[in-house]
Amino acid sequence: MACRAAKDHVNILCLDGGSSSLKFAYYATEDITQRRLLRGAAEGLGQSSTTFWIEDADGARQGHTAQNAAVDFATVLARIFKTIASSDAGEPAAIGHRIVFGGPDHVSPALVKPELLDDLERFVPFDPMHLRSQLDLVHSVTSQAPNTPQVLCFDSAFHHDMPAVAQRIPLPRSVGPLIRRYGYHGLSYEYIMSVLGVGAGRRVLIAHLGSGASLAAVRDGHSLDTTMGFTPLGGLMMSTRPGDMDPGVLLYLVASGTSASDLTELLTEQSGLIGVSESSPNMEALLLRAADEPRAAEAIDLFVYQIVKHAGAMIAVLGGLDTVVFTGGIGEHAAKIRALVADGLSHFGIRLDPARNADDANVISHDDSAVAVRVIPTDESLMIARHVRSLLAKTGPK
Repeated sequence: MACRAAKDHVNILCLDGGSSSLKFAYYATEDITQRRLLRGAAEGLGQSSTTFWIEDADGARQGHTAQNAAVDFATVLARIFKTIASSDAGEPAAIGHRIVFGGPDHVSPALVKPELLDDLERFVPFDPMHLRSQLDLVHSVTSQAPNTPQVLCFDSAFHHDMPAVAQRIPLPRSVGPLIRRYGYHGLSYEYIMSVLGVGAGRRVLIAHLGSGASLAAVRDGHSLDTTMGFTPLGGLMMSTRPGDMDPGVLLYLVASGTSASDLTELLTEQSGLIGVSESSPNMEALLLRAADEPRAAEAIDLFVYQIVKHAGAMIAVLGGLDTVVFTGGIGEHAAKIRALVADGLSHFGIRLDPARNADDANVISHDDSAVAVRVIPTDESLMIARHVRSLLAKTGPK
């Protein structure tokens, strides 16, 4: 399929594959605007029950649940393409993917080519939970839409120019050059910075708090440091991931007979909020249970404590603070968590307006707060659409 010139209307399908999920958004793009036509998601792929929904530009939603473990990427993609074909939106000119990790060399959006996919295969061990399924998704798209260009957008790219000292892991160089700190949630951070613009001040702390959680210290638009490092397991405590811990814990577990597969399951699915609370990985559910369930309250306390502790380090790296941004599912919707974090950081001059915070307002800081505090819904799919649009404009017809 030919890539249209930059001045023309271009439809772009954006895909975000997870280990058992697939989110998508379909955009009509012009030179400087993007209009979302459709969005949707499938949850529980390969499991006993799969939930699938699609929402149009007016917010009308249709969905269903399938009791069938055979529902996979190919099945969902076929449904997405069928929905697009039955609408009057027109075919996609290109398809963009969120790819969790691009390694040290892939730091810009790139057209899918066999050699690129071959190179990315060697990085699957960095994050097998996400990268394996994302590459499988690319292959599935190739099978169903072989003539449509695909573009990979790397979630680690935003942090590629962090200072060398922030990338270094204190291990001997003999472990190899690939073992260093990379950082993740880059598409989210990049989108937030595009919304903030120059009015945010030089020193920005962004808290992407969702099922995966991280902080980023951004100065003059560049990432100085971030809490996730070598893989998306590090940094803050998350819904099912532990974040930073003494590596001796892992040595102890291995010496006690824990297998590599059991360790992977422990660190990716059984730790974090679900591990501490022993009831739920969902912050909304834990907040409702906290008054009656001590372990739910403990999980919340530990989550907030780790954010405050890591935020102190990020602020030190920044040399002060002008703006704090909360984003991600928890950051955008959990006013209680925002209030607790702000209280823990009050000595940096942060003061929230309780009414604004309760309303999830765009600016939730008090008028006399020394630091601006904002809530900005992230949009990684829109960031992908922008990158794809820009790359098509540069590469020209294919």
